[in-house]
Amino acid sequence: MRIGIIGAGRMAQSIGWLAVQAGHDVMLSNSRGPQTLDETSRRIGCVAGTAYEAAEFGDVVCIAIYLQDYQTVPKAPLVRKTVLNPQNYFPHLGRIAELDRGELTTAELLARHLPESRIVKALNAILAEDLIPDARPAGAADRRALPIAGDDLEAKSIASRFLDQIGYDIVDAGLLSEGWRFERRRPVYCRPLGTCALQEMLLATSPDSRVPEGDWYAYRSPQGRRQQ
Repeated sequence: MRIGIIGAGRMAQSIGWLAVQAGHDVMLSNSRGPQTLDETSRRIGCVAGTAYEAAEFGDVVCIAIYLQDYQTVPKAPLVRKTVLNPQNYFPHLGRIAELDRGELTTAELLARHLPESRIVKALNAILAEDLIPDARPAGAADRRALPIAGDDLEAKSIASRFLDQIGYDIVDAGLLSEGWRFERRRPVYCRPLGTCALQEMLLATSPDSRVPEGDWYAYRSPQGRRQQ
């Protein structure tokens, strides 16, 4: 597939690198222009473009920018496309009242901006610095599972296949409205788990389930990663 990535930070670069290793064509983009990404694109093995060009380029497009900048995402080139939403809400970067009140999930916020796109919440529940080292081939005993959510079954199938290709098992958490179950500060957020453990914890997560800020870092040791 052709993978367009809007963003060029650490998460965007990690997704891009894994996608290239899996045999996909990748375009990375940022707000400063493709000329600022020459070294990065050479290192990853991808091409660089503007955000609009990345949106046009991708069969699948990943929105890897700050959530507060979601309104800058171009709409026209993303019509009917599968759009991956790895964004998390960090209130210190700018408060969004509907998220503070729990009226929307982060993915629903993006979906409202892109009503003709097929949004899949994915890749938000893993730290950017863990994405490459935690990737494993299919069938590996210590393969990590990642949650997804979405309203379009075909888009979720495409997203699941992509995540499998870049090194991860998948657990479907349901519709976009269920994406809160693995948003920031939920029990499964950025916690390395296998498929069964992730399924169980997602089902056990309630609206009141919260963990302290940074709790997920406690599970980054080799011992924690082996907890399946």
